[in-house]
Formats: sequence, structure tokens, C-alpha cells
Amino acid sequence: MKILVINGGSSSFKCWFHDVAGDLLPIEQPKPLWERHVDWARGADIRVLLDPVLASLWSGADKVIDAPGEIAVVGHRIVHGGNEYRDATFLTPEVRAAIARQVEFAPAHNRFELEAIAAVDQILGSGVRQAAVFDTGFHATLPPAAYVYPGPYRWLEQGIRRFGFHGINHRYASRRAAEMLGREPESLRLIVLHLGNGASLAAVRAGRSVDTTMGFTPLEGLMMGTRSGSIDPGILLYLLRHGGYTVDQLDRVLNQESGLLGVSGISGDMREIMAAVDAGNPRAQLAFDVYLHRLTQETGAMLAVLGGVDALVFTGGVGENSPPLRAALSQQLAFLGLQLDSAKNAAPHADHDIAAANSAVRVLVVRAGEEWEIARACYRLALNLPSPSPAA
Repeated sequence: MKILVINGGSSSFKCWFHDVAGDLLPIEQPKPLWERHVDWARGADIRVLLDPVLASLWSGADKVIDAPGEIAVVGHRIVHGGNEYRDATFLTPEVRAAIARQVEFAPAHNRFELEAIAAVDQILGSGVRQAAVFDTGFHATLPPAAYVYPGPYRWLEQGIRRFGFHGINHRYASRRAAEMLGREPESLRLIVLHLGNGASLAAVRAGRSVDTTMGFTPLEGLMMGTRSGSIDPGILLYLLRHGGYTVDQLDRVLNQESGLLGVSGISGDMREIMAAVDAGNPRAQLAFDVYLHRLTQETGAMLAVLGGVDALVFTGGVGENSPPLRAALSQQLAFLGLQLDSAKNAAPHADHDIAAANSAVRVLVVRAGEEWEIARACYRLALNLPSPSPAA
């Protein structure tokens, strides 16, 4: 089954294509037959952006199919499905409308993912089957104690609750970690650290998400590249009352002008922060220190929820490619018996997932596998196979 995956982020699209077959699909993400990474800026015409990229699938020197009609399903990462949608589903008009209703709560993602869906309609024709795979889906197993906010109960009745995000990759990384450890997912307690421009942790017990750091929106939790993460809500009340801020201005500050960028004044990219730290920039050092402190704090919370942990699983662009951050966090958590393999963690890994040996708690680095997780979900959906258990 030829499946095209479009993984839309807040500033890029990862386009990935593979011919999926078999009853037992591998856990580790296979090498795609074709892939492209497309960066874009706000205001870009998504159709104009994607048209030549997707055309290279069936035309030009690198083509891998003869015609767009060979594509069986196009799978999309959708960040927020709200209460209505958690499982993978075909993109009917009703599903598209539901995704549109969540734009306010995932403003950096849902709107642009909808634009990508519409672009595929135009480029491949409205007859192609398109499917949504939701980042919130993996966290459907959160218990009420983890997803209910301590506000008035009417908030919950209005749909205001913690959803959690990055679930597609949290699911993939936890399954891949179990494979690397040679263990059944049901036997493990894992803390998955998805660290990229957006960042979140998940406490995974027996293959199920039991807690996570993001909440009603992808703004809660860890300090991120340009997002503040959790802050005292009284700050917002103060700025509204005394700072002359509008709601839209606060939205921009919290989502686009905070985090590593806001504290350092340099960048939201950890690579640039670390280069500035090495050059002796004090604000870059402060940004890294705050990031590490918040990461340690939230990792400790996940540890307490799980009542112990078998492995820390680093994934995402920062998690995979920042050995200094992994080493610094491991040093903070040395009481757990963490021992990084210094040779493997001295430089960013390239082609392989890695695991530190000789430690009471294992430290794993797993390349993000969202595209494969989306393709697997689309394959099952197209064949009308039953939804797997959270650990499967």
C-alpha cells in the first residue's frame, strides 16, 4: 500500500513516502522510498509550496512512482483533535470541521495542517483518500487525576481539560525503546523526552501514557524554543491590568517570543544557544540553565508519577542531537544510577538509535519516527483492522 505522509509542524513539512506491506510491520521506522523536508514562513501559500515537492514523487530524476493515482492514502499529523477525535480517521467534511474548531487551541499547527489537506485535494485530486492521525490520541489513556484542571468543575463540562501532545512520537519512541531493551512494553516504566522546538515529556507505564507535560494547548509544560511553557497565570493577569497588553499580544509573546529565544535574545534553536554558551554569552548560559532546571523539574515529576523508571528515552531534534543537555540532565539525576556511555554521547548520532550501558536506569536516544507511526495508522485504517492497544 503506497502511503504518503505529510507531517506538518509550526514552520516545516516533512513529506515521506513508503510502500507498506505485511501483517507484522516493523517497529523501527524504515528508510523511506522518498522524502522531502520543506521549510516555510508564515503567510506562505501552502499549495504553491507543496506542488513542486509532491510532483517530484512521480516526475523528474528522483521519481519513485509513475503517477499520483498510485498513492493509496495520504496521512497527516494533526496536532489537536479535541474531545471528538483521538483515533486515526479518514478526513471527511465533518472531521475537517472538527479540526478547524481546534485551531484556536493549536494556532501554530492545526490551521496549516488544514491548508496542507486542501493543497493535497488540489494537487492529487479530491478522490485520493486522506487520513488524520492525532497527536492527542496516545494520551487518551490519561487518568482523570492527570487530565482534570483544579479549576471550577464547569471547566471540565465545557471541554477544558489536559489533552497532551506529541503523542504520535511518544507512542513510537516508547515502542522502539521496548524493542531496544528487549522487553515487552507492558513490563516497562519509561519517561519519554520529546525535545525539539516544541517539547514535552510523557510518563509511559505498560505502553500507556499516564501523564504528560503539555495540557489543554501545546503551551503548557516545559520551556521550549519560542514558547514559555508553564508560568504563573498571575503574570498574565498583571500584564493585562498594568502592561496594556491585548489578548493577541499575549498570545504572540507566549508562543513566539519566549522560551530560549526570549531569555537569550539570540535564538530559539538549541544549537545556536550552545554555540553562544561556548562563546561566553551570559544570557545564552542563563537560557540553557533555565531550560535544564525546568527539564529536571518536570522529569522528576514524571518519575514520581511512575513510582520509578526503567529508562529515559530522548527523542526529537534537541533530544537526539544535544549530548551536553543529555549529560547535564543525567548528572542532575545521578542518584538514579544513570551512566551515559561517553563515547556514544560525545557527538550527535547519525544513523542509529543508541543506548547507554551499565546503568541502573537506561538512557536511550531514539530518532523520532512520527512518519512511520502515521503510515502504520493509515495502513490499519485502510485495511479496516482493529485499533491496536496503546502498547502495540
